[in-house]
Amino acid sequence: MTTATTAALEIDRITKVYRKGVRANDDITLHVSPGEVFGLLGHNGAGKTTLINQIIGIARPTSGHIRLLGAGAVADPAMARRVCSMQPQTQAPIEGVSPAEAIELMARIRGADRRRARRRTAELIEALDIGAWATAKGDRLSGGVRRLTAFAMAAVEPGRVVLFDEPTNDVDPVRRRLLWAQVRSLADDGCAVVLVTHNVLEAERAVDRLAILDAGRVVAHGTPTDLRGDHGGRLRFELVAITDETARELASEAAGVAEAPGVESAAVAGRRTMIPVEPDDCPAMLGWAQDLQRTGRIDEFSVNPASLEDVYIRLVGPDTDDQTRETSDASLVA
Repeated sequence: MTTATTAALEIDRITKVYRKGVRANDDITLHVSPGEVFGLLGHNGAGKTTLINQIIGIARPTSGHIRLLGAGAVADPAMARRVCSMQPQTQAPIEGVSPAEAIELMARIRGADRRRARRRTAELIEALDIGAWATAKGDRLSGGVRRLTAFAMAAVEPGRVVLFDEPTNDVDPVRRRLLWAQVRSLADDGCAVVLVTHNVLEAERAVDRLAILDAGRVVAHGTPTDLRGDHGGRLRFELVAITDETARELASEAAGVAEAPGVESAAVAGRRTMIPVEPDDCPAMLGWAQDLQRTGRIDEFSVNPASLEDVYIRLVGPDTDDQTRETSDASLVA
């Protein structure tokens, strides 16, 4: 079991209060060890980026302590920026330079000699499959290639703690898989990796442990298996209705189809109705779904093993952002 004494990053009762009393973070305590990929999961506005900014010294907490390798980060933000490397949520400002130039420059800034900087740059360009754009200027690049370049800038000469804020935004499914392989490689090399995301499906496959944030507070933390808990034996029945209103109607009707208690906790996100069910209830649910499809109330339906997303929805509700639900893309994550 990981303990705070072995942690590369320790966050102890961090609270961040903005003007007018808005609490972006509220009494958060976490730790991340070397060799671990730790996820911060939550809707947009849950407080994830605010917490990352305090770790790296961009923002100052209202109360609480942050320690990096045992040293206080709040009192010494310059130390925090030496120990940490970070990919921010915003795109890297690389207009006028190529990915190869930007990545190599960041390696040199972080202390690599010229030979190592060039070698690591070449390795990451190949590993992320962005060689076709390696010498193109930044203002000619797609959002996905810019995002991969920013990832490589954080990974090329990493700190002991590496922070990635929504690293897969705009990245195509195939290169996401390559990116996650590099995240794991950083952890295998001994880095403590903190991954900020609101994509539940990707987080479940990528992290060792995670914390779910809602309105600035940690509402659950542990391994994906721990958090699934008694949901592990359930299935997720999912209906795609013809309208948002129909989806809400189906959530109410589901309780009359099967006896499982989970049916009462159906969640709706747009046209999607998600219903946790016991395996014994599947025949009844399948018959119902087929009737719905024949009568034109739904476009499609599916049944899958219960996942971290079911726990997430139960705790904080569905995220209607399109990026939360990219099932076909996330299935490609290693």
